[in-house]
Amino acid sequence: MSTLRTSGPARFGQYLALLAYLGFLGLPFVWLISTAFKPAPELGSLHPTWIPEDPTLANFRQAFDEQPLLRAAGNSLLAALAAALIAVVIATPMAYVMARHRSRLSTAATGWVVISQAFPFVLVIIPLFLVLKNLHLINSLFGLVMVYVVWSLPFALWMLTGYVRAVPAELEEAAAVDGAGKLRTLVSVTAPLLAPGIVATALFAFITAWNEFFFALVLLKTPEKQTLPVVLTHFLGAEGVADLGPLAAAAFLATIPSLVVFAVIQRRITGGMLTGAVKS
Repeated sequence: MSTLRTSGPARFGQYLALLAYLGFLGLPFVWLISTAFKPAPELGSLHPTWIPEDPTLANFRQAFDEQPLLRAAGNSLLAALAAALIAVVIATPMAYVMARHRSRLSTAATGWVVISQAFPFVLVIIPLFLVLKNLHLINSLFGLVMVYVVWSLPFALWMLTGYVRAVPAELEEAAAVDGAGKLRTLVSVTAPLLAPGIVATALFAFITAWNEFFFALVLLKTPEKQTLPVVLTHFLGAEGVADLGPLAAAAFLATIPSLVVFAVIQRRITGGMLTGAVKS
């Protein structure tokens, strides 16, 4: 049985495209790190360099002195973790029902999932603000978490539905023949195979909430409850002039949690996929 192999020029083109994509993503991040460690004279230089000539931690010290970064990071972490957990708990059983019991209702729900992602934030912020105001959830991290859950739920549901459909229904039928009930089948058979999808969905919801800015800016009023993306804007002056060094240092620190979460979970996603493949 012959296997399809990518030709040399096509493979070279793939590697070239991958390299270009990595450069598109990586170069701004490298420049951010470089800027974070540059002293003030180098930041104003007409001939900037990639590697700081005299690296310093002064920008980090100034960033922590000027803004409450730790408190803001704690608020962001709390909101992101809670939103990811709640979204996954709600989306998992919904995705199972949509995948296993296909009907016009599930088709309509899938269409709603796709269409809902096209709505811009500005379109919903006014009615959302009024609803939260009536519920006394303005300037509340709990209200912000609920917004993040609702906003990430459609895409989380769409992702998990695809993972559920990838699990062979024959495994559940075999468990039912062996006498396992519906709940036992879902917990013991389906859920372990869905682990990579659940982790990937939680990662998506976490990063979305961690990086979100617009809702947090509008809904949170007191500085004690502001999230990290909102606090980063405080490094901009009244005339839009940025305090570049401290801003780069704070922005670099703000990217670390997302990178760490992805690095830790990525291994589990891969391992879970391999385990699921062996069990199947």
